[in-house]
Amino acid sequence: MGRRARALICVVSAWFAMGRTALADTDGADPAAELRSIAFFYGKHPPVDALSHYEAAVIEPDHGFVPPAPSVPPSKPTWYAYVSVGEVNPSRAYFADLPAGWLHGTNDAWHSSVVDQTVPGWPAFVVDKVVAPLWRQGYRGFFLDTLDSYQLVATTDAARAAQQAGLIAVIRAIHARFPGAYLILNRGFELLPAIHDIVDAVAFESLYRGWNQTMQQYVEVSQPDRDWLLGQASTIRERYRLPLISIDYCDPVDTACAEDTAARIRAVGMLPWVADGGLQTMGVGNTSY
Repeated sequence: MGRRARALICVVSAWFAMGRTALADTDGADPAAELRSIAFFYGKHPPVDALSHYEAAVIEPDHGFVPPAPSVPPSKPTWYAYVSVGEVNPSRAYFADLPAGWLHGTNDAWHSSVVDQTVPGWPAFVVDKVVAPLWRQGYRGFFLDTLDSYQLVATTDAARAAQQAGLIAVIRAIHARFPGAYLILNRGFELLPAIHDIVDAVAFESLYRGWNQTMQQYVEVSQPDRDWLLGQASTIRERYRLPLISIDYCDPVDTACAEDTAARIRAVGMLPWVADGGLQTMGVGNTSY
């Protein structure tokens, strides 16, 4: 990237960060801390009108959707790009640029490769090759996924701690380059003590209803798994006071399942999103305006 391009990114980053800070000073709180609704849509043609009823919308950016230009105060919704940190799928444009030595395992269910988070060059790669192009396209939020994929390959406490430190370095590198960006984690519970100050919300999947990718079927979440997630949510709420999002899954033709599941998520004080297993259709969440 040329010097002028880097300078332009820095200017835009600073401008957006100042706008975000000004909003916090004016309203008494960062708008991300007041998140009341969010939608997730990974299909090829995001329904912009339907998504405009939500404060935030997470999009699969590889389908070519270009968000509207940012404004101060930010227009609704705030567009978040899906970013896989722990894994890389061969379909990603930047996959070919990854040295083979950086990959050290596979997630067979999703046909993707697990990235070694301890590689010194990985944080800069994520910033330069993944996030910076999305920022230039107009995304001002990033939904950071696959934050626990290292557990597929790290089998000792020392190995897991090293992978976690690498993930923390990646997320802090994103924040350092784009301090005005909004960051939502998908799980990453072990990372929060080190990065909660730069995170705007925490999501997890399948509090009540899940999707089994291997079996290609919808499943009811077991009570022990639900209790564990609720325990994590309680810790996040008490220690960090971050908004919590549960992404659950129902057959899209079963609207009763989606409505009931969303209501159950709301009842435990979280933001719901309930849709099909691939998040290819509009689901059920909070439409607060």
